[in-house]
This record gives sequence, C-alpha cells and structure tokens, in this order.
Amino acid sequence: MIKDIENIELQFLTLNDYQELKRAMIEAYPNMPNSYWSENHIKSLIKKFPEGQVVIKVNNQLAGCALSIIVDYAKYDEDHTYSKITGNYTFNTHTSEGDVLYGIEIFIKSEYRGLRLGRRLYDYRKELCERLNLRGIAFGGRIPNYHKYSDKISPKEYIEQVKRKEINDPVLNFQISNDFHPSKVLKSYLEGDEASNEFAVLLEWDNIYYQKHSKKAATLKKNIRLGLIQWQMRPYNNFEELMQQAEYFVDAVSGYRADFALFPEFFNAPLMAENNHLPESEAIRELAKHTADIVQKFSELAITYNINIITGSMPEMKDGFLYNCGYLCKRDGTTESYEKLHVTPDEAKIWGMQGGNQLKTFDTDCGKIGILICYDVEFPELSRLLADDGMDILFVPFLSDTQNGYSRVRHCAQSRAIENECYVAIAGSVGNLPNVHNMDIQFAQSMVFTPCDFSFPANGIKAEAVTNTEMILIADVDIDLLRELNQFGSVNNLRDRRKDIFNLKKMPKS
Repeated sequence: MIKDIENIELQFLTLNDYQELKRAMIEAYPNMPNSYWSENHIKSLIKKFPEGQVVIKVNNQLAGCALSIIVDYAKYDEDHTYSKITGNYTFNTHTSEGDVLYGIEIFIKSEYRGLRLGRRLYDYRKELCERLNLRGIAFGGRIPNYHKYSDKISPKEYIEQVKRKEINDPVLNFQISNDFHPSKVLKSYLEGDEASNEFAVLLEWDNIYYQKHSKKAATLKKNIRLGLIQWQMRPYNNFEELMQQAEYFVDAVSGYRADFALFPEFFNAPLMAENNHLPESEAIRELAKHTADIVQKFSELAITYNINIITGSMPEMKDGFLYNCGYLCKRDGTTESYEKLHVTPDEAKIWGMQGGNQLKTFDTDCGKIGILICYDVEFPELSRLLADDGMDILFVPFLSDTQNGYSRVRHCAQSRAIENECYVAIAGSVGNLPNVHNMDIQFAQSMVFTPCDFSFPANGIKAEAVTNTEMILIADVDIDLLRELNQFGSVNNLRDRRKDIFNLKKMPKS
C-alpha cells in the first residue's frame, strides 16, 4: 500500500490514460491473458458515455478505474452473459433511454488496495445513477475463489457461505458491504474466467430516489408540510359557526403552504349541546345528521385553499348502524372515507357504536398515507399492514379526556413511527365542553413523530404543540429520509423482520 500520498483524485477517463490503463488491467488479471480493452474499445466507451468512464489517481498515477454503460434492462433476461450485455463488446447496447447503469469493469491496482478507493468508485456510480434518475445498478461479479470449492458445493451454496462468513471471498464481501445484493447466479457469464468456473453473481443496487417517468404534469412531492389543528372545544350556536372556525384553521395552515390539515377526532362534538336533553345514544345520532354537510364543506375548502384535509372523525349512520368515520378531502376535489376499527368500551357501551371494517392506504400528491382514529393506533398490526402497503405518513386524529388516556395514544403513536419507519402525526382537542354529556373534558398535545436514527431528531419528535392550548402545529417531513433509513439505517425494522417464522396479513372481507 502506498504510504506517501499527496493527492487522490477521481477523473473522467481519457485516451491519454490508455497505455497506463492497459498495463494496469494486465496486472489486475494475470490469469486471464488478453483481458485488457483495446484502445478502440475505450474510445468507443468515451464517445458513447463519457460520464460512465472514470479513473482514480493517486499522486497523479492511475490506481483504478470503473467503466459502465446504460442499458434497457428489460431487454436482457436474467441469465445474460457478459458478451450479450455489452453487444459482443461493441457497447451498442448502451442507450440513453435505458433504466439501469451496468458496470462492465472495476478494479484497483494491488499496491493501492487498502485505501478504500474501490468504495469511491462505487459511490461515484451510485451518485451518477441517482443524478440520471436510473432505476439502479447491476453487474456480474466474478467469484475467483470458487474454483477451490467447486467440487464440493454449488455456486449458490458458495454465495450463502460467503454471506455467513464461513468462506472468505474479499471481492464478494466488498461488494455486499457496499450495499449490492446478490440476486442470482449467472452461468457461462465470462468466457475464459476459469477461476470462477465461468460463473458470476448478478449483483444489484436499487436507487431509492428513482422516479418513474410520467407523462402527467403532476409530480409527487417529497418535502411535505403538515398542519395539525389542536382544536379548542367550546360552545357554538350552530353548524355555520362551527365551520367558520374550521375554515379559519384551514386558511391559517394553508397560508403556511401546508400540504395537509389534520383535525381531531369528534371535533364537531360541540353541536351535541342542542340535544343534551336526549340520552347520549340519541344525541350522538342527531350529531351524525351533520356529517354529510361537514364533508361537503371540507371538500370545498380543500379545493379553495389548495390543501388536503383530514377531517378528524365524526359519527355516521350506515345501514342503521353507528360508526366513527372520517374523510380525506383532497385538493383535487375527490374524497375518500376511513373508519375507526376498534371502538373503545365507552363508545360501545354509551353510544352503541360499531367498529368498521375498512383498512387501506390512500394515494395522494404527497405519496401514500394511512389514517387511524385514536384507539386504533394502539393496535400495532394495523399500521404494520399499512406500512407493508407503502405508507409514508400515518395520521392519527384522537380524543382523550385524561392524561393517562393521552399517554396511551402518544406512546403507541411514537412506537408506530419507529416500527414502521414512517412519520406519525397526531392531533387532538383541548379544553372543556359544558352541556355535552360524556364529552366534559379534553387533554391533548399534538405532535409529529419520526423514526430514531441519525437523519432524524434523536428523541424521535419532529414537532410538538403546547399541552392543552388551542394552536396550530406546522412541521416539514422529508420522504427521501425514509428511503435512506430503509436502506442504510442503523437498524432496519422493516427489512429485518423474520418472515420465515411469522406472517401478518389482512383477512378478506366476508
């Protein structure tokens, strides 16, 4: 290893580097005669795709190189050969319309190994892949130590034993440590590679930032602003007065360019005051008569203020049964409903409320979201199913009367953020509500939770409101950070699940 290093520089490959490159390749592959690229090959690569051809120099001496092309990966089956993927070494397979960066060469000269120069070359490829918005990187990795074991184990067994550290293969280990995952064994990949018995490992790296090209003008937002309404329970004279206050909050969070406005569970409970002379079970059913009008008004507000509104929840009658329901009113004018699946003992006993049956994610212009009403967030299976369906943000409208009830919601919600590698936003109501039975007092502190890792707050709290004070809470969340966490986090809660010993699935509707 070179000790006196004055500079290390990554450069684009030029024809002036060719003679030095040729000597380096001959040295790198001593057991494979004539394994170097001709000057015409290098000239062709530079002409077709100059950004894909780089060298790394130490003290102005060539120490390694990486050559690559872009291919339309769907045109090549999983059992392709090196000759096929390179167009029989013409590189005519390269196309700027392709979706995968294919590595055709990478090496570091022996005297420069141990300086982690190979990592720099791989990192350059990853950055190039992200910059060009390609789906990922692929290449056939040689397994030059396999010939020592070929009479005893198959290539697949060899790879598994390398992954378990039972066999030391520095090349394959290095590639795996650089986030490339083996996807299959390629047979007869590189003609003349006797050390690998002409086998190779198809190694792939997925670009988590890849966005499939769309013909639509709309784009999916990655930096998202959340507006949480910590609603004060107070008497209102009528429906119009209640919705006037709701519009005030929508206007306020829209003024801060929020993408979502989240209202609490049963924020419309003050309207029950006019029916306080009725039994609680009848009063809540009278309240349900306002639900359709509230949803219609919120849908109009979503369009007017260009914001997605999560209406919290409201009682709703369906086929003669009482449910706790809410609506996602999108700024494109569409609405979708969600239901509370687990009603509390109090809701069932006093109001005769039923649990719903609908669990799903919602597609928005800010990606996939999930919505669970209050008590539902205390059941981890629900949010895990939503996470498996691609949820990035979980919204939890809640209502709690006491601090211990709030604590259950708060701590369970934060757990869901960690378990499912997602953001969780909770919003509740505060204050007292006279003249409404069963809704006397409220306790809340609205919050936005994150996973706990280096790219997020150490305590997993992105933003928090003042306890028991009417206010709005604004917080920005970055979806790309979730993608990075999923691939490179200190722990990988979703990826590391032992699906070989347990499974979770949603039952079909009866």
